[in-house]
Amino acid sequence: MVGSPRLGGMVPSPEVLKPGQTTEWVDEVGRPNSSTRELLRRIPSVRNGFSVVSVFVQTALLIYVAIHFGPIAWLPVFVLMGRAHAQFASLMHEAAHRLLFRNRSLNDFVGRWLIGYVGFTNTDAYRRVHMAHHREEFGPNEPDIALYANYPISRDSWQRKLVRDAIGRTGVRLLRDQLRGARSKVVVVRNTLFKILAVQGVLIAGAIVSGYWWVYPLFWLLPYLTVWRVINRLRSVAEHGGLKASDDRRVATHSVQQHWSARFFLVPFNIGFHLAHHVDAGVPFRNLPKYHQMLVDSSYVSVEYEHPNYRSLWTALHT
Repeated sequence: MVGSPRLGGMVPSPEVLKPGQTTEWVDEVGRPNSSTRELLRRIPSVRNGFSVVSVFVQTALLIYVAIHFGPIAWLPVFVLMGRAHAQFASLMHEAAHRLLFRNRSLNDFVGRWLIGYVGFTNTDAYRRVHMAHHREEFGPNEPDIALYANYPISRDSWQRKLVRDAIGRTGVRLLRDQLRGARSKVVVVRNTLFKILAVQGVLIAGAIVSGYWWVYPLFWLLPYLTVWRVINRLRSVAEHGGLKASDDRRVATHSVQQHWSARFFLVPFNIGFHLAHHVDAGVPFRNLPKYHQMLVDSSYVSVEYEHPNYRSLWTALHT
């Protein structure tokens, strides 16, 4: 970024950031008490395993539809494959927090080989930078400051960003930067990139052997470079766009009411309950709706503070 990033342009007014009330579940700043924390932090490994399988099944079904129904189905399948990438990314995020499976070895294996590498992601590197994000949002080690800074922006700037994402310019640039890791002096960076490429090679080989080589570039790589980049930006700015560092998580993180359409396409696996996730990052995704409701009941999350839907927040993010 050129110059110093402008932060805080979307911070709520102090009138809507009053402390919550201490309840039987949480204190005035939303932190769960010991018994609540124990309840909320239980990891449902078996159910999460079914979630991982479900993502592969849904993706396979989309590919089946694209193959057997032909061009008439290609556009909706293409868009929904962007959602598939969002699903893989959400579960990878859960694994990065080691909340996908109680068994750490299983959590890390699935998080790397079955979720992260499939979605072009170095899960271990993501975990390192993401933990820096959680230690201090907008701090000196914030990895995604470029995504969050300078809001609200002009309508023209907003449209340019989304167009760059939609036509693949952002995705190609990021993928090119990632591939430069093949020349990295850091052995682990090179080795992990080769693992990602090996997994992609398996996917390519599967498409070729099945007789439908075009499935990989058209319905996996291209949605990743385009639809997924749009989804990722829209979700990211809805999490922290225009905010700033603060001990009050509400100053650093937006809260948006979750409707079924957004949860289906934009924020699968409850990743949209982002304020609750930042107040206590040890709560697995299945328990975030319950935890969010506790924050609402305590008035830590108020109607004045929470955005009624994503559209209203995106509108506020550009002028």
